[in-house]
Amino acid sequence: MNLLVASEKDPAGLNMARYLKEGLTEKDNVFHGKYYHLVIISSPVVEADWIDDMYDYEGFVFLSKHYAGSGKLALTCHSTGNFSTAKFGGKDNEIAIPYPSLQKQYMKNLWNNRKRFAEFEITIEATHHGPTSLHKPSLFIEIGTTEKQWNDKKLCNKVASIIEETIRSELEDNPVAICFGGTHYSKKFTKELVEGDYSLGTVMPKYALDYLDESLFKEIIEKNKTAKYALLDWDSLGKNKHKLVNLLDSSDLETIRL
Repeated sequence: MNLLVASEKDPAGLNMARYLKEGLTEKDNVFHGKYYHLVIISSPVVEADWIDDMYDYEGFVFLSKHYAGSGKLALTCHSTGNFSTAKFGGKDNEIAIPYPSLQKQYMKNLWNNRKRFAEFEITIEATHHGPTSLHKPSLFIEIGTTEKQWNDKKLCNKVASIIEETIRSELEDNPVAICFGGTHYSKKFTKELVEGDYSLGTVMPKYALDYLDESLFKEIIEKNKTAKYALLDWDSLGKNKHKLVNLLDSSDLETIRL
């Protein structure tokens, strides 16, 4: 059973939560259903490192708004973690446990419904922000990119319906890969999720590779226990290519160049 989490301070998350709690039974501030439970918290979801101390579930799905300075409309999802200083929740140099199977199924379902979201880019994001200290897998699902979209109840309901479809379905057991390289919105890794064989764990983009050292690499491996592969956006690795290859050679991961 997964716990869906939204913040009352986040209009997109709150709108999705309102749709998803319909028909659920509330007890002790938690909405209970057959396929998932849901809670609405007062603090921002990026700061919810405390949540699995209070609630014991198999995994956590955070419902959130997405902001981008470009203003480009996007529907996104991603795992969480900080490759360096924690600026938006979580701890410094700490990676959360990803939720690869759920992320892949959600992205495939979203992609299969892309005609309903013709104005939006459908993409994963690189791993970023908190929470980072949860002991169970977690996933952020976001609606972007301005207040107009966050407050669009029809849009939020459509996305929430796909979340519900995903949560209710039996998740596939795909091989898990950690990803290195590419941009924050990686077209290669997104394509792998919706068309390829792999589900994805932590996604470390090119701009974060400067922070990669033995300690951080060990942290990534530790939080991706089910991963057997490393997917590399090879042409984007730049000056950190040699360092990354040496670290991967010291691991048990099978490396695949994209």
